[in-house]
Amino acid sequence: MHDALMKHGAFSWNELMTPDVHAARSFYGALFGWTFENFLGAGAPYTLVKVDGETVGGMMAPTSAYAGQPPAWGVCVTVEDVDATARQVETLGGKLLRPPEDVPGFGRFCVLQDPQGATLCALTYRQP
Repeated sequence: MHDALMKHGAFSWNELMTPDVHAARSFYGALFGWTFENFLGAGAPYTLVKVDGETVGGMMAPTSAYAGQPPAWGVCVTVEDVDATARQVETLGGKLLRPPEDVPGFGRFCVLQDPQGATLCALTYRQP
């Protein structure tokens, strides 16, 4: 991943939750020229999204935690310490929708909602 995306506060990952990943791959591949790679290390089927060979995001079918929600893109912001970020959310008027948890081999994330209702993920990447 590009070094600029690894800095605290940078938008760094985009992820689509959709019940039809195959259709999404066809649509976005034709629209933007994206290429895709199946990733088997996520514990569930996961598709990496690539631009010029560089991984920029992913796609997956919704887990039971997201059942009934419409397909949507999620945005991640890099943070130095996701646990510290999660502790700040409510003191700043937001809500913590999903507490910090590990993504094996990738990092640690949480889902938060700002005071106006917009959601995003905060993500601390695992250091190699």
